[in-house]
Amino acid sequence: MNKRWNVIDTDDSVVDALRDSLGINRIFCQLLVARGIDTYDKAKIFFRMDASQLNDPFLMKGMDVAVERIKAAIDKDEKIMLYGDYDVDGTTSVALVYSFFKHFYEHISFYIPNRFTEGYGISEQGIAHAIKEDISLIVTLDCGIKSIALVEKAKENNIDTIICDHHLPGEEVPKAIAILNPKQHDCNYPYTELCGCGVGYKLISAYGKKYDIAQELIDEHLDLLACAIAADIVPITAENRTLAFLGLQKANENPSLPIKALKELGDIRKNLSIRDLVFIIGPRVNAAGRMDDATKAVELFIEKEESQAQALAKVLDESNKERVQIDKTITEEATALLAEANDHSTVVYNQNWHKGVVGIVASRLIEKKYRPTIVLTESNGMITGSARSIHGFNLFEGLSECSDLLENFGGHYFAAGLTMKEENLPEFKERFDKIVAEKVTNDQFIPEIKIDAEISLEHLGFNFLKIIEEFAPHGPQNLAPIFVTKNVTDHKKLTKVVNDKHIRFVVRQWDEAVIFNGIGFHMADKINVVKENMQFDIVYHIERNVWRERESLQLRVLDIRPSE
Repeated sequence: MNKRWNVIDTDDSVVDALRDSLGINRIFCQLLVARGIDTYDKAKIFFRMDASQLNDPFLMKGMDVAVERIKAAIDKDEKIMLYGDYDVDGTTSVALVYSFFKHFYEHISFYIPNRFTEGYGISEQGIAHAIKEDISLIVTLDCGIKSIALVEKAKENNIDTIICDHHLPGEEVPKAIAILNPKQHDCNYPYTELCGCGVGYKLISAYGKKYDIAQELIDEHLDLLACAIAADIVPITAENRTLAFLGLQKANENPSLPIKALKELGDIRKNLSIRDLVFIIGPRVNAAGRMDDATKAVELFIEKEESQAQALAKVLDESNKERVQIDKTITEEATALLAEANDHSTVVYNQNWHKGVVGIVASRLIEKKYRPTIVLTESNGMITGSARSIHGFNLFEGLSECSDLLENFGGHYFAAGLTMKEENLPEFKERFDKIVAEKVTNDQFIPEIKIDAEISLEHLGFNFLKIIEEFAPHGPQNLAPIFVTKNVTDHKKLTKVVNDKHIRFVVRQWDEAVIFNGIGFHMADKINVVKENMQFDIVYHIERNVWRERESLQLRVLDIRPSE
């Protein structure tokens, strides 16, 4: 798939002023300005993260009321139930909050809905369970902001609800005892991009602050919070970046039992990064809810005995292996339907596809055909599925314009879930495609690589890399820096295809003696650019490669094209 290369434009005067104040290479100042870091003070905060940078949790609307209601429940020996979502963010949220309160209060339980029989958010079954168990306070985590009717039903049965969520509220919100959601229009919390687990962390931080609970109990599962931040693909900026940094620090220096077990299972012997959490830890956690029961993920996260944690981690790993095979089969079947899809969007349906993996398949289809994509299957007599989007198209807004054809839907800019009656599918496909066509330009149908700076290979080295590594943790709005180097050549014709999929590069620039190795994953189809042109341009990350205890610099190549 061809890609657009776009070098990020930064204000030269701002870059130069920052260079004068910091006294570092101009390239690094260019990277900082592109990330909104344009003063000495901002740069100091960016490079020196610590807990003092976290916002006061009581700045969040509803926090006082929420904390006091939980304290009253504990004082009166009421039964409290935590209600979470079945993904990484939801299960880590429940585990983090549950583990904190369990240290000093016994009558607290948790409930995770079944993806297949209950769906996302508060369910009828969940409320029925709370009534049966004589629960008097429900605390939702990573869900609940749209559950107006079911919060009311709980209230009718003498159950109070505190909602902790980070999804965008509608015009009407549930009549809960308190709503903790920094995206509320009248909430003055200074950072709006927390994940669900982040909101849960703020809740226990506020409780600990007010009632003098030891900080080590509040921070016991910061590594789970880092997993949630990584897996939920929230911006790695400001407070999220600090929380991710502190969580990774714990995961690498003193991991909680579940993270230790998952690291061992993934054979991770180096320090964890956000990328590792996304691609190694996250899928194993998500697999519990996709293939079976997400309660098993929470059970792993709250386990205190090492051998049992290892056993539970293996259960998740087996679920993930099953998910991988089903994912592969469905992706192949869905790919065969791409030719029949509309011009501006991809909507594919098969009643036999596994509901738990359709979101993953949608992401894979976008890699093959860059369009807003919806993968649908049948569940409980309805068509249901997951959607993924591209830059330039707000999925939630697009689905909102089709709401009369949907039984329900929810999500955000890049990801959503939806349910409809089967008879509405043809009209939905036609209308959704028309909406995409109206909102997305032709250029936006070509994936874009945003490049931080053009650089010569001679400037790269371990000292350069050391500073680049200080830009971590990486994620949305703080991606690992991407560079372009032009007019490189295949050094001694050593560049080759490996495993029929990837390109192993050996490149040099001009006639200089600086030679770099690189790897381009799934780029075998572009080997002719190397072999048929004297010079070509490469876009890449620079990274540290360790092989047999020897370190070297490596270029992780993202794209190549002939030099002009």
